[in-house]
Amino acid sequence: MRGESDSFGSVEIPNDALYGIQTVRTLQNLSFSGRTLSQYPTYIESLAMVKKAAVLANQEAGVLEDHTANAIIQACDGLIKGDHHEQFPIDILHGGGGIGTNMNVNEVIANLANESLGYPRGSYSPVHPADHVNASQSTSDVCHTAIRLAILKSFQPLFAALDQLVVVIKAKAGEFQDVTTIARTCLQDGMRIQLGETFRGYSHVIKRRLRSLEEAVTKLQSINLGGTVIGSGIGAPKAYRDTVVFKLCEVSGIEVSHRENLYDAAQNIDDLVRVSSELRILASCLLKLAKDLRLLSSGPEAGFAEIQLPAVQAGSSFFPGKVNPVIPETLIQCCFQVIGCDHVVQTTLEHGELGLNVFEGAAGANILDAMDMLEKVLNTFTEKCIKGTEANRERCEELANSFIPMVVELKEKIGYTATARIVKEKGKEEVKNIIQNGGIERDTSNE
Repeated sequence: MRGESDSFGSVEIPNDALYGIQTVRTLQNLSFSGRTLSQYPTYIESLAMVKKAAVLANQEAGVLEDHTANAIIQACDGLIKGDHHEQFPIDILHGGGGIGTNMNVNEVIANLANESLGYPRGSYSPVHPADHVNASQSTSDVCHTAIRLAILKSFQPLFAALDQLVVVIKAKAGEFQDVTTIARTCLQDGMRIQLGETFRGYSHVIKRRLRSLEEAVTKLQSINLGGTVIGSGIGAPKAYRDTVVFKLCEVSGIEVSHRENLYDAAQNIDDLVRVSSELRILASCLLKLAKDLRLLSSGPEAGFAEIQLPAVQAGSSFFPGKVNPVIPETLIQCCFQVIGCDHVVQTTLEHGELGLNVFEGAAGANILDAMDMLEKVLNTFTEKCIKGTEANRERCEELANSFIPMVVELKEKIGYTATARIVKEKGKEEVKNIIQNGGIERDTSNE
C-alpha cells in the first residue's frame, strides 16, 4: 500500500493502483449503482481523446513543456487503445457534476506519465493530475465533450444493427407478398391484406426512426471544450481555446465544432435529451412490432397462427413441447428498459440549475446503456427471429376467406347500406354462400 494525502486527510491506496486519492474519495463517498466507469470502455477512450487533444493544444500554446506533454500523450494513447480500463472503479453515477470521472482519468494518466519518466506511482511529479493533465480544462467541458464523443461512437454499431434489421424485414416482406391474409382493427376482423405489406410497414417505420435518430446524434458534434466551467473559458488561454477543438478532430476522427453559445452548452443538455427521446420513440415502435409478432404467431391451434417464429428453446417447464415467442419478449423487455432510461434523461434536463447542469453524466450514461442494450437485442432479434419467420399459408388463406373480408368485398359491389341489410336479413352463413356463388350484383337504381 501507499499513502496519499489531501486537505481532508490521508488514505491508503494499493501500490499497483494507477488511480489516486481523489478516485478513492469518490469510491468512498459517491458509490451506489454497482455500475463502474470501467464498464464503459467507449467513454474511457473518449475521455482519453479529450485529454490528448487538450495536451496537444496546451503544448502548442506553451502551457506545457514538451517532455511533460509527450509523457501525457503516451499515457492517453494507451487508454485509447484499451489499456488499463480496469483502473476506473468509480461509480458511473455520482454527484459533483462528474468530478470523480475527470479526476479518475487525470490520476491514471498522471501515474502512467510519471512511470514512463522513471517516477513511482503516487509521486505526481513531474506530472500532476490537476496542474498538468487537467491544464486549461474543467470537469464540465471535459465530461460534456467526452460523453458526446462516446455516444457518437456507440451509435455506429446500433446504426448497423437497425440497418440490417430493415434489410431483413424488407426481404421477408418480398417473401410474403403473395400471401393473402386478414387485417384487423380494434383486434376485430378487417379486410384482406398481403402479409408482405404488413412487414413492409414494419421496415418503413424502423427506417424512418433510424434516420431521425441519426439526425439527433449528429447534433452532438457540437461541443463546449475550451469553455471550462460555465462557458466563459476562464482558466484556459486564448491560444489553447483557439486550437483545442481542431486537435480533437485530429485525435478522434470526428468532425466536432463549438456550440454557438458555450454558456448555453453548460446550462442546457437538450441535445442529449433529443437523442434519448428518439431512442424512446424507436423503442416504442419496436415494442409494437414485437407485440404484433406475438399475436400473429399465437396458437399454434387456438390463436392467430398466421406466422411461425423460429423455435430457439423450450418455452415452458410445465407444458411439454410448448414453444413461446421468447425472442420478441426479450426485445419487449429491452424496450421497457430503454423507455426507463429516457425517463431518467428527461429528469436530468428538468433538474438543471443556473449556470451548469451537474446531472449531465447521468443523462449520458443512460443513453449509452440504452444504445448498448438495443444494439445487442436487435442483432439477436434479426438473426434468431425475423430471418427464420415463416408464413402459415393455409391459415392465412382460411382467414382471408372468412366472413368480414367477404362482406367488405360485397360492400364494394353493392354499397354499405345494401350489404348491411342483407347481412341482417339473411345471416352470416347464407351471405357467405351468396358471395361465394357470385349471386348479388350492385343495384344502382337509387344512386
